Amino acid sequence: MSAFYFGSVEHYAVIARSGRVVINLGEHYERQSYRTRTSIVGPNGRQALQVHIVRCSGEKMPMGTVDLSYTEPWHRQHLQAIRTAYGMAPWFIHYIDEVEALLVKKYDRLADLDLASMHMVLRWLRLEPAITVAESYVEPATATAEGLLDLRTALHPKRPLPPTVPAVAPYAQVFADRHGFQGRVSVLDLVMNLGPEAPQALLRAAPGLTPR
Repeated sequence: MSAFYFGSVEHYAVIARSGRVVINLGEHYERQSYRTRTSIVGPNGRQALQVHIVRCSGEKMPMGTVDLSYTEPWHRQHLQAIRTAYGMAPWFIHYIDEVEALLVKKYDRLADLDLASMHMVLRWLRLEPAITVAESYVEPATATAEGLLDLRTALHPKRPLPPTVPAVAPYAQVFADRHGFQGRVSVLDLVMNLGPEAPQALLRAAPGLTPR
């Protein structure tokens, strides 16, 4: 997998069925991907939260070398957006303090923020896969030989879900009465709405993955 900012519910639906996860920091950074964005559902509908990075114009940047930029207070804006979206959610009070602590801490690298958000969510969901962080690029043939499901390019917010990744079944959302069920959103949406039932919701996704 690529590193991801909090991650979508589908990321964790895959992880919930996996015994091993490899996060590849040797691949090149890609704009408008889950590496720097997550989508929540607020009173006005879907809202993409975008992390700001230090850009090197025209250069390809390995994920492990991408630095964060705090020139604009995006982290504070994300926290306020999450509060607005989930302040009335049943489990908001149980998670918001940890979300705030994560966002107000200023990380140097994008990868460090992504990994910290992932480990926090894994603890919430009580998922304990073997996590490997690969600093060098993992060739697709190597991933296949090791029996890994390579989702680095396939799992992307702008692309359809690959057939190996099940869509998570609908669950209760705060603003469903206004916007209907919104799928493929941040795992924050799942835990704020379902709390300790979130792991079971991940496993209610349509079948299609072979456990690894």
